[in-house]
Order: sequence, then structure tokens, then C-alpha cells
Amino acid sequence: MCLHVYDRGAHRQSIFRVEGNYLFLLKRVRRYLGLFHITVIAYCFLPNHYHFLLRQETEKTISALIQAIFNSYSKAYNKAYAHTGTLFEGPFQAKHIASYAYLLHLCCIHANPVKHGLVDHPADWPYSNYLEWIGERNGTLFDQSFVETHFPQTEEYRKFVLNYLRTRDLPEDLRRYLESLDD
Repeated sequence: MCLHVYDRGAHRQSIFRVEGNYLFLLKRVRRYLGLFHITVIAYCFLPNHYHFLLRQETEKTISALIQAIFNSYSKAYNKAYAHTGTLFEGPFQAKHIASYAYLLHLCCIHANPVKHGLVDHPADWPYSNYLEWIGERNGTLFDQSFVETHFPQTEEYRKFVLNYLRTRDLPEDLRRYLESLDD
């Protein structure tokens, strides 16, 4: 079973203030994945929200995994920044992926940093596993077989994401830049 899991900061506030916050969360994800036997297919962490595309492999639930990861993260964040109150807008959302079209759409979570104006190209955002998907980084938080099954050539996925971005309502200068990447 695959799920799209996401949440954002309360009042749309930042949940990641510095690079160390992202790295701390990645360490927590790696730590807990082994205990829960859940596979990360795709992830993208942005300053005020996160997305995961996850596959549940056993009876241990994705809900328990996310609670463990983000309870730990919230405690560390609150301590580091003397933060009180809730860090997140509400309970995380977990949507069951019931169609192949929705599954492919979710693969484009790697485009979010571009859509939100943080970078010009998904490869410029280090807090997702896009670089693993296109073979430019040797990370462990992605499902190689999933990528190879759905996008046998890394160039196919790169073009898939760029085409997705071209169909979005983006500023004209960014749209021209994306179109120039095919030249």
C-alpha cells in the first residue's frame, strides 16, 4: 500500500530554519525506517511543509512511523528554538494512492521547490531525493526498483518533472528558463 503523507507548520510558519534541521530530520527518518519496514519512494522537505510518498511493507503502520519521526523532531525543534505550542498545523495527512495517475502525479513532489520559488530547477534543492532519482547522488532514502520500473532511463524522469513544471502557472521568466533546458 502506498500513501502520500504531508503536513505543514502551524500558521504556515517555517518548520525548518537552518540546514541542520533538514539533516536532523533525515537522520530520524533513516533511524526509524529500519524499525518500521516502510519504504520511502519520494520525499521533499520545504521550509514550512513536507511530503513523503511511502510504501508500507508490513503490519507496522505508516502512521506510527510518522508519529515517531515528528514527535522526535518537534521535541528537538522546541528545545533548540525555545518554541512552545504546536509546531504543525494539525495531524499529518495520509492519502491512500488508489490510481496509477495519482501515483505518477505524486512523483512530481520533487518539483515543489521550483513551484514555490525556492530554486530554478529541482536538482538545485538538496532536501528531496530528486538527485537520487536522476542518478546524481548516492542516497539511501528512495526505492531504486520503483524508479527503474516507472522511469527506466533517468532522463525520462527529468523530462517528466520539467514537463510537469511547464504545465503549471509559473512566472514567465521561469517558464522560459525551463524551456531552454531542452535546447
